[in-house]
Formats: sequence, structure tokens, C-alpha cells
Amino acid sequence: MTDLLEEEATGPDQHPLDMVERFVTANAWACERLAENEIAVEIEGRWCAYRMWFGWEGELDALMLSCAFDLKVPEDRLSEVCRLLAYVNERLWVGHFDLFSGERVITYRHALLLGGHDMPTDEQLADLIDITISESERFYPAFQYVIGDGKSAEDAVSAAIIDPVGEA
Repeated sequence: MTDLLEEEATGPDQHPLDMVERFVTANAWACERLAENEIAVEIEGRWCAYRMWFGWEGELDALMLSCAFDLKVPEDRLSEVCRLLAYVNERLWVGHFDLFSGERVITYRHALLLGGHDMPTDEQLADLIDITISESERFYPAFQYVIGDGKSAEDAVSAAIIDPVGEA
């Protein structure tokens, strides 16, 4: 029975974002299919509700994830936020934080390259979303310090970013 369900979920007429939509719905997260190659998802985090956008680029066999914070960067804090982005991105193994200059919104971006495989697996989707939320939760306070509290990038790094060392 499981094989039949898996086969139906990954049949030849399936779109990679159908798998994302199924995974998101199974986790009871709010989602909306914006277009054939786009899905919007909202997941409640510790610091805010994260607005995620999944996009499919068929020529690259790539699933793109962009996660926007609810922090809008005021004009007078742009340069300090850009300095903080450099500090934060040094500490990431995968993905990166970015600032969409038009909206002045901080986002975390990551792409999953499927390399000719038809569909992302549940494990890949779980990892992609877990990493996105974990890194967003980890660095949100630093961005809040710079944007909301007027701190310098250096102060935000020392106060909000605590990289684990050793074993517990």
C-alpha cells in the first residue's frame, strides 16, 4: 500500500511543487499556490511568522526557498544592516541572508538542486525548511538589535549571535 501511495505522490504528471504543497499541508502550515512554479507558506516561529516562498526553476532542476522576516529596514539603518549581513553570512554553511533593496526586507535564501531527480523527497524538504527556520531564529535577534534598537553590527554580533562550542 505504501508503495502505491508513494508512486501516486511522485507520478509522471506531478510537479515538484506538488510535493512541497503536500508536505506543507501535512504539517498544517498555511500555504497558497501562487502560480504553477510558486508557492507561498507561512510558518510561525519563535520571533515572528516567517513568510516563505518556494519557486521551481525547471531548466536548473532547482527548488528555491526564500524566507522573509517581518523586519523592514529603515533607510538610515541600511548600511549597518549590510555590515551585519556580512558578519552573519560568514557563519553559515548553507544558504545566505540577503536584503531585497526595493522592499528593504531581510530574507534567508537557499536552493535545493535536484540534479535530474524528478522530485524532492520529504527528507530534503524537512531539512530545507528546518535549516531555514533554524538559521532565521538564530540570527533574528541580531537583525532586531540593529534595526529596532539602533545597535552597531558589531554590538549585535556580540550580543545576539552565540555560536555553540564543544559538547553539552
